[in-house]
Amino acid sequence: MAELHDILLRPIITEKTARLNVSENTYVFRVGDSANKIQIKEAVEQVFGVRVSRVRTARMPGKPKRFGRHQGHTAAWKKAFVTLAEGDTLNFYEG
Repeated sequence: MAELHDILLRPIITEKTARLNVSENTYVFRVGDSANKIQIKEAVEQVFGVRVSRVRTARMPGKPKRFGRHQGHTAAWKKAFVTLAEGDTLNFYEG
């Protein structure tokens, strides 16, 4: 099994994900490219001590960028939408 820091890279905290936190009890994480739903579920449960009821994943494509006269693109990445069981919450702002 992969290490936890290879599976969960960081939480994604934006206005849109904050609305998901409140309305659907869903949290969004940037995850490793090779992480699957079962590994993500086990990692969240182990790190945060909560129960996960559902995991959805999405591949985010790289965006084209220009660097002066040179053209390139950003790297593709993967994100996971983790829905927690009723009564469980995460707080990323506490110390």
